[in-house]
Amino acid sequence: MNLSAHILKIAKAAKKASYPMALISTNEKNHALMQMAKALEAQQSYLIKENAKDLAAASKANYSKALIDRLTLNPKRISAMSDGLRETAKLKDPVGQLLETIRRPNGLLIKKIRVPLGVVGIIYESRPNVTADCAGLCLKSGNAAILKGGREAIHSNKAIFKILKSQLKKTKIPLDALQLIESTDRQAVHELLKLDEYLDVIVPRGGEELIHFVADNSRIPVIKHFKGVCHVYVSDKADLKMAHKITMNAKTQKPGVCNAMETLLVDRSVAKKFLPSVIEDLQRAGCEIRGDAATRAIVKDGVKKATEQDWRTEYLDLILSVRVVKNATQAIEHINTFGSHHSDTIVTKEKNQAQAFLDAVDSACVYVNASTRFTDGFEFGFGAEVGISTDKLHVRGPMALEGLTSYKYEIYGNGQIRK
Repeated sequence: MNLSAHILKIAKAAKKASYPMALISTNEKNHALMQMAKALEAQQSYLIKENAKDLAAASKANYSKALIDRLTLNPKRISAMSDGLRETAKLKDPVGQLLETIRRPNGLLIKKIRVPLGVVGIIYESRPNVTADCAGLCLKSGNAAILKGGREAIHSNKAIFKILKSQLKKTKIPLDALQLIESTDRQAVHELLKLDEYLDVIVPRGGEELIHFVADNSRIPVIKHFKGVCHVYVSDKADLKMAHKITMNAKTQKPGVCNAMETLLVDRSVAKKFLPSVIEDLQRAGCEIRGDAATRAIVKDGVKKATEQDWRTEYLDLILSVRVVKNATQAIEHINTFGSHHSDTIVTKEKNQAQAFLDAVDSACVYVNASTRFTDGFEFGFGAEVGISTDKLHVRGPMALEGLTSYKYEIYGNGQIRK
């Protein structure tokens, strides 16, 4: 069978399975998720062995340290995958939720009910844990899922998928509700993106290049997350000790992810006091600093000149842009001009200033006195997420169970006809 026919077969099977999948009980879905979680932990050594094949190929291909970190499976990360499935099982099932009831003057009773989207295609790179997270969320929300991971994680993805799918045999969930495209040929993505008759939505997770490619080539609606150019603004009213801690966490705890800080904005009234020590600690952690003229005047050693392109760049690495701003108004203007509408935070002790920042910054997640690293389905109590949407239509921010549903209207009459 050629590639086009193979992808079509997968999509048709998923579509057919999506109808009974929408009717599966909450208890049955939760049972499947708990079995999947247990199976991943039981097969830990197998997963690590398969992951080692991907890590060896990544090392041979000279992938960046950050990408290799995203690719790595270890006991802690396998346990986190299992915990994510268990947390998803504990969450309230959105399917069938009554959103609104309307009684019309003619006696019609209209109910607005939450329903699954249908068939969700997820195209992702690097992180093998996405296979488990997305499968779990799609199944809990009553959707069929078609997963397409990147070639760099092919062995890991196949191993995780094999374990997850094996558990469906013990449940009433249709086997075809969970699909993995194993081909590493990029043409497979092209073929999938044509199939608007069978897929209801596409969610790309990965670098900006992948997301632009999917958005430009898809006939299927796309929920986008172009990039995470996240900011920390240290205001003139900041607790500088807190600001130091938040800055270090937002940049260095896990630099290769979309919710890591890429630009630090510092109010000029505290810049001379704050920047020398925080930049020294960032550099000690291996971070390259690219600063504007004011930053380089304060810290003269080891700070490269930032260009305008740096303000727009998602590094996904230990590189940080730093700018000194006049005030909160200029910080907000910078974020709304150069940011990606993902996650941004202000460090301040002043409530009115905090509220003004929350109101004015046009991002999916806006924080006060906390690291941007919390933009995550698990951290928000959603179990996991399919992706972080920077779109405004349908869903925004961590896309989890509710984001994987739509709604329909159920109308009850007793013989009404329209005049």
